[in-house]
Amino acid sequence: MRQHAFGWWSILRLGMVQAAIGAITMLATSLLNRLMVLEYGLAAGIPAGLVAWHYGVQLSRPLWGHGSDIGRRRSPWILAGMATLGLGALLAVHGVTMLGHARVQGLALCVFAFTLIGAGVGAAGTSVLALLATGVAPQRRAAAAATTWIMMVFGIVVAAGTAGALLDPYSEARLQTVAMGMVGAACAVTLLATFRLEGRGPLLAQAPVAVVPALSLREALGEIFADDEARRFTLFVFVSMLSYSMQDLILEPFTGLVFAMTPGQSTSLSGLQNGGVLVGMIACGVGGSAFRGRLPIELRTWTMIGCLGSAVALAGLAMAACVGPGWPIAANIALLGLCNGAFAVSAIGSMMGLAGAGRANGEGVRMGVWGTAQAIAFGLGGLIGALGVDVARGAFGQPGMAFGLIFAAEAALFLYSALLALRTRRPSLAGTPLTAVKL
Repeated sequence: MRQHAFGWWSILRLGMVQAAIGAITMLATSLLNRLMVLEYGLAAGIPAGLVAWHYGVQLSRPLWGHGSDIGRRRSPWILAGMATLGLGALLAVHGVTMLGHARVQGLALCVFAFTLIGAGVGAAGTSVLALLATGVAPQRRAAAAATTWIMMVFGIVVAAGTAGALLDPYSEARLQTVAMGMVGAACAVTLLATFRLEGRGPLLAQAPVAVVPALSLREALGEIFADDEARRFTLFVFVSMLSYSMQDLILEPFTGLVFAMTPGQSTSLSGLQNGGVLVGMIACGVGGSAFRGRLPIELRTWTMIGCLGSAVALAGLAMAACVGPGWPIAANIALLGLCNGAFAVSAIGSMMGLAGAGRANGEGVRMGVWGTAQAIAFGLGGLIGALGVDVARGAFGQPGMAFGLIFAAEAALFLYSALLALRTRRPSLAGTPLTAVKL
């Protein structure tokens, strides 16, 4: 595969693809989750199970990554994945609107829809990251990954805020209209962003590639797991993302049940959280560059700061669950997003550096493996959080105490993630100053 060095314009175009993926995923995993629980009276474990299933489907990420590794182009994988993701989101919306009069059929359609969503996210997302790893010069990989991730969060923020404003007053017809508009816009953005993207820019130095034979998927996976450092990093990704994701499916139901927020208000609050993530990512990147030559802050340090701050914010949410209205819930959620962003940008920088450090033409498989670890963690985290709330509500009889218990458990997991980051010896995580990640 001939590999070209991407300039910042090409990197920004891939960031637009990430933003489109994030916007559609927000619709399926955040907004529809809230509607199933509050508007249609389902137990929180049902939408959590659907989201967990879509993450389970993403166990196929190494397969998608390997396919793009041995193929001549990655753009077709991105386009096909986005089309599949958009179709799945529209079918999921239709399935939700059926819950009021045909619950069994609606749930069956949702299962099929979330299968498509998982396959679409896996194919498109893995191929985007692999294209970054192969098309971006080594010294720019961490910065490029952080930039595209920031743009993905920006897409989620814009989509959440726009959907929240357009959905009030809520109706099923309004939901379908908003969903069709979001999916159409996301697919159009992806098509324009990837048009003639590959093959742009000067060729990267690839002398070793011509003499390195392509590995089978099994051989490529074996090479990764034979590396002790890669295995340790995979464990860190799993544990940290597990703690990162436990509140995803319960935050909007929490604000609805404990703070009596409408669907539009809770969706807008989710946008505020993701806005905090965006600010945290930018602050870490720009702040690290500002300290150039004065304070060489390591990626590991930023990771630990983000994990510890997230634990504090979640402890605040546990208190909010007991106090109820009157607690500064918006500021608390914004703080959680800010600390999540600091953790995420440092971890992503490490992941991209490590993806490009192994065997040539194997970036897709490596990103697929870490994407799989992340997907498993996200699926388990969301499911554990939602089922935990259901069980605790049954035991305590009060939603506030149930949510507070889960938030406290998640805070403890973030503390453990900080300890794992402290013990990690991988140079890409422990020894790379964030001053090298220029946004």
